[in-house]
Amino acid sequence: MEITLATESPDQPEVGAFFAASEAYMAALYPAESNHFVDVAALLRPDVHFVVARRQGMAVGCGALVRGEGGSAEIKRMWVDPNCRGGGVGGMLLANLVDAADAAGVTLLQLETGINQPEAISLYRRAGFVECGPFGNYSADPLSVFMELALLR
Repeated sequence: MEITLATESPDQPEVGAFFAASEAYMAALYPAESNHFVDVAALLRPDVHFVVARRQGMAVGCGALVRGEGGSAEIKRMWVDPNCRGGGVGGMLLANLVDAADAAGVTLLQLETGINQPEAISLYRRAGFVECGPFGNYSADPLSVFMELALLR
């Protein structure tokens, strides 16, 4: 079945359900101090590109591009419904976010994920992301994997 991607608002019930599922999943994998969520208010800012993946009108995934300073941006709130994983939705969302970053003039795309999420790490590596040190307001954390992708202009 066809997947469509569209820029949408993060303050809708389907997306809120994804956020709750994501937070519960992460809480089962990591202690609270190792989880770095952004709230809906932060995602409603004009410097955020928020995309939702849908199959037959039903949300099956989401992700955000949060632009920072100095040509950087961070990927946040990537989530794919567990029933839809392995079907390429994550790759489609990631490609959309990378394209949006490139179109916005971003030169360095960064993200933080956890060591207990090998599928996510693999997805990011396939897209060209490489491991790096902590960035922005992050501190070193043995449970975190920091990654970046240089975008050529």
